[in-house]
Amino acid sequence: MSTNPEPVGPNGPSHLPHARPYEPQASVSLEELDTDPHPLLARLRERAPVCWVPELGGWLVTGYDAAVAVLRDAAAFTVDDPRFTTARVTGPSMLSLDGPEHARHRGPFARAFGRAGILERLAEFTAVEASRLTDEIASGGAAELRTALAGPLAAAVMTEALGLRAVGVTSAAMLGWYRDIVATVAALPAGDPGTPADRVPVASFAALAAAVREAAASGHATLLSEAAAAGGLADEELVSDAAVAAFGGIETTEGMICNAVLALGTLPGPAADYPVPALVEESLRLEPAAARVDRYAARDVTIGEARIRRRDPVIVSLTGANRDPAMFGDPDRFDPRRPDAERHLAFARGPHFCLGARLARTETVTAVTTLLDRLPGLRLAAGEPPGVRGLVFRKPPELRVTWD
Repeated sequence: MSTNPEPVGPNGPSHLPHARPYEPQASVSLEELDTDPHPLLARLRERAPVCWVPELGGWLVTGYDAAVAVLRDAAAFTVDDPRFTTARVTGPSMLSLDGPEHARHRGPFARAFGRAGILERLAEFTAVEASRLTDEIASGGAAELRTALAGPLAAAVMTEALGLRAVGVTSAAMLGWYRDIVATVAALPAGDPGTPADRVPVASFAALAAAVREAAASGHATLLSEAAAAGGLADEELVSDAAVAAFGGIETTEGMICNAVLALGTLPGPAADYPVPALVEESLRLEPAAARVDRYAARDVTIGEARIRRRDPVIVSLTGANRDPAMFGDPDRFDPRRPDAERHLAFARGPHFCLGARLARTETVTAVTTLLDRLPGLRLAAGEPPGVRGLVFRKPPELRVTWD
């Protein structure tokens, strides 16, 4: 879930000059960024790893070093801004706060995600659910994996992780709530300087909130009950943090599974020649499910030739940084034997590093392993290979495969 940047120029509102001679600027095609951004990002990265892009209404960061610098410096580049539209629906959360408030929101969930017992149970649940979903399609010889396996598995795991299954919430219901809430966030006006007090009512969020409260009080050992037991979060805050954790887990994990399977089709030999964790890690580098993260400059700051002004939107292209040739040799090639693939930024860096990175990796490795083991000869369906699309979250709109 992302923000809608306010259309301001580097020096203020959009009606002022967009750039000065020392401030690199570039015009881009949003269609190209949505469909095949890699050549464009390479050109921008070579010209200036940080440049003002009027079409995006902000600074676009495409270089690896610059991206890491922005992600690690929450004092200079913050998410805590009224233009961050997700908070208008879910309320303030660890996703939309920085500093001590971010630590207060994130801490209980970070401790819960770190508990080995919970993660082990979720790994077992993931294996069972991946097998069940694969069994449902195995006899057909063909399937569309995004809707048959990737999305349902991601939703089921997050529903289980938060203890919502124990209070009667199905993965289908969770997917429905997710789609409804994300659609509401996406429909909010770009640059709307709303405040948390201007919450947008959404029936699906109210239903999710009720389920979260019931699950938190159930006593089952889940991520949610562990976070609730840690204390420090009000009831409404716990709901907001649970919502962004769940929806982040659904969106990115669905994309990770799809993108990993899609990448298998580019291998020069059988997938069995490579360890699945290495396949997944390299697919994360090559095509991260979350293409970008948004920040806002908290003060005037300079990165290279870019003189960024306070309140300017700063968009970090994880997609661009992950293919920086200064960091990864031959970056456009899918190479599961790449020794430094784990240095990718698919899960970001700094205080907002993805809490669920370990769980998402487990889900993706389990899904790919199960598919390869249970569906002999798994391959992309004949015809034009599906393209990966998305400005913010990238995955194929559909992923049709066949097997022997």
